[in-house]
Amino acid sequence: MADAVRPQHSQREKAEDVTLRCLMARYQSGDAIAAEKLVERLSPLLLRFLAPAGYSRAHVEDVLQECWMRIHKARHSYHPNAPVLPWIYAIARHTRLDAYRHRCRAEGREVALDQYVERDATLTSSDRFTDQTLIAALNQLPEAQREVIFMLKVSGMTLLDIARATSSTTGAVKQKAHRAYESLRRILGGERHR
Repeated sequence: MADAVRPQHSQREKAEDVTLRCLMARYQSGDAIAAEKLVERLSPLLLRFLAPAGYSRAHVEDVLQECWMRIHKARHSYHPNAPVLPWIYAIARHTRLDAYRHRCRAEGREVALDQYVERDATLTSSDRFTDQTLIAALNQLPEAQREVIFMLKVSGMTLLDIARATSSTTGAVKQKAHRAYESLRRILGGERHR
């Protein structure tokens, strides 16, 4: 049954990719409406991608704005036949790293601690994890693993697209994803036994 669902999902992904490519081509030609549609479509994904643990919403929105400014300046470098998401995520990744470095320089050596979600003592081990629990677990992963999981599971990107976005190989992406899954199993397994 899962095989029957996957082709429809792939066709939806292909249709979305074609739509993004068309919007990007129009944006490169100076179409302001296409630019607005791209921002509207991709900002929610980018906002989640750019949001590290412990940062205020205002800070993340500033980083998002910086990301869109960089995309605007670099729009001429997008190749119309290439997928849009890897190109966008490559820019977003560099924007996020630059914002992190800037914040570290501004705050000196002070490091914000991850905030852990307190679980209700009445929950049993058979209870499902909440979104907050999963987010807290993801925030415990190393940055490279967290971004691969985000691109793979939230954005639905292929391994090849992630490799392009991270200037890596598909083998390295697979390895990061595998290590992330193992870490999440350990982290979430520990949550159940508390």
